[in-house]
Amino acid sequence: MTALTPQQLQIAQLAAAGLTNKQIAARLFLSPRTVSTHLYQVFPKLGITSRAALRDALANPPDPHPT
Repeated sequence: MTALTPQQLQIAQLAAAGLTNKQIAARLFLSPRTVSTHLYQVFPKLGITSRAALRDALANPPDPHPT
């Protein structure tokens, strides 16, 4: 798993909390398209395919060094 950048993590946490892309963009002074792009990059890094899986993926990150 590739680590998330600080901005990707912040956006993912806000999305997991239920905020829309537009709400996240307003809060972080970004465009909604930029938020969408970051989430598009976050999903494969977390090994998920839907926004609904964000909360669980952030709460239980995969072990970067599996045995």
